[in-house]
Parts: sequence; C-alpha cells; structure tokens
Amino acid sequence: MPNQVDFQKVALATLRIEEQALEILATQIDQRFSDACEIILQCRGRLVITGMGKSGHIGRKMAATFASTGTPSFFMHPGEAGHGDLGMLVHGDVVIAISNSGKSDEIMMLMPLIKRLEIPLITISGDNKGPMPQSADVALTLGDIQEACPLGLAPTSSTTATLALGDALAVALLDARGFTADDFAMSHPAGALGKRLLLQVKHLMHTGQELPQVSPDTPMNQVLYEISNKRLGLTTIVDQNEVLLGIFTDGDLRRLIDKQQGFDVNLKISEVMTENPLTISAEVRAVEALERMNEKKINQFVVVDDLHKVIGVISMHDLIQAGVN
Repeated sequence: MPNQVDFQKVALATLRIEEQALEILATQIDQRFSDACEIILQCRGRLVITGMGKSGHIGRKMAATFASTGTPSFFMHPGEAGHGDLGMLVHGDVVIAISNSGKSDEIMMLMPLIKRLEIPLITISGDNKGPMPQSADVALTLGDIQEACPLGLAPTSSTTATLALGDALAVALLDARGFTADDFAMSHPAGALGKRLLLQVKHLMHTGQELPQVSPDTPMNQVLYEISNKRLGLTTIVDQNEVLLGIFTDGDLRRLIDKQQGFDVNLKISEVMTENPLTISAEVRAVEALERMNEKKINQFVVVDDLHKVIGVISMHDLIQAGVN
C-alpha cells in the first residue's frame, strides 16, 4: 500500500526548498559571473554546453536559450564526445561544463583536448573543490544548497539553480549585445513573434494576374466580371500608368443596388467608384495592416508604391490565414 501523503504539503515544501536554493545561488553571483560573461562575449566561435545525466538535460535547454538570444550555442554530449563528437570543438569556441559534483568522469576525459585547443572553460558545480572547477578558467558555483528530494539523491534544487544560472547568463549577454525583439524574431520566424515582426504586407499581398484592375471607362458589366473573377471583393480603378484613381467593392455594389433599385450595366465605373481610397505600403508589417483594418473597419487595403501606382491588394482573410493576430 502506498503511504498516505499530503500531496499539496509536499509540493509546497519542495517549492520552498528550491526557492531557498535560488536565494543561495544569488549569493554566488560575483566577479566570476562577470568574468564568464566577458569570456562568452569575446568568443569568436560557438558556446558549447556539456553535461551528463540531468545536468545534460539542463545543458540542452541552456544551449537552446543561448542560441535564441544571440549567442551561437549547441549541446555536446560528453559520452559521445569521447567517441568522435569531440571534433565539434574548434579553436575559438568556449565550453560550459556542468556537473554538480564537479568531478564527472566523462567530462574530465575531455579536459586534455579542451586545454590543447586553448578553449576557455567555464564550469558550473555545487562548489569549487572538484577537479573540474579546479581546471576551469572560471568556476561558477551554486552554493551549499539542499536537494528537494527527501533522499537527497535526485537532482532537483541543483538542476533548478543551474537552469536559473544559465538563464541569468543568457539574459546578461542578451543585454550586453543590445539584442532586440527584431533579433529574437529572426531566430523564431515560425513563431507568433516572428510573424508579428517579420511578415510584411509584401509577403502576403496579391499581385500580378491576381490583382483586380480596370480603367475608369470600364462598364459595370465588365467591372462585375473582374471582381468575380479575381475573388478579392473589389477592383481597383487605375489610369494608363496604373496610378490608383479609386476602388469599387462588393459593399459598394450592394449600396448601389439599394439606392438605384438596380443599375445600368453600361454605367462607367468612374461614375460610382470611391475616390481616394485608403492605401498601404508594401513595407508595412502585416500585424500593423491588420490593426489598421480593424481600426478603419475595412476588409482590404490597396497596396501602392511611392508613385501611388497599384502593386497589390491585401485582405483581412490573407492576414488571418497567415496566423497574424
């Protein structure tokens, strides 16, 4: 039979122990942290993270965080490194080696080559007594923290503290590099932020044969064919140089029918078009285009260049379909 346990009590106790671990970690932030940041900033290669077991899992996350915040980084498994993957390391790299005990056999086997390649070594361990921190250029320590595991065996508080220390390094470096939201989006093009910051009207607008256009003398029956054929809910009216003169939309058609109880199919579009319609530049971010549509309560924008020539049409449907929100 399993023991009767107050799960919520255990959970809160675990969180308090890990909270205390972070408080102890904060006392370890000193000149060594600054030295580590300087070494990484001066790196002309990649920041290589290594660690065994749970430390390795934390190392993988750290490498991903560094890579997405402006510090080229990858994770190298120390066991695989001894069987060929050590070739990943080149002069100019920096290594962060993680081991709570500071004496991982697998990592210690890599030390001779790290030193031979003159690769700066930063270690993260519980204290600075083990052979790893003793061999390091900078030895970062977590402090005398208690594992949340009641047996004191499973890495819990120590991995939390290591992860937090990795985040602290990444954020400090991000700040030092002047890393911006635009920079972040460049490494996250498929994410929501990437779409917000990278997608522009020119990436989504309809152009070429998809672009509905008629001249001001075009009769209504041909205008309706153009609107129906291009399926964008409007047509642009342009002069001989493709400069925008006006637009005519599905909504305009409904209002015309209501007003005139029908209309003459030979009516020229210039007589009923909307002049000086709202337009947008192809360089505007897609998210801004959506915001403007919502603000103006419209469903499309005509895209024009600096000479007011029509170069495209973008609709709210295009933006929503692209995941812009």
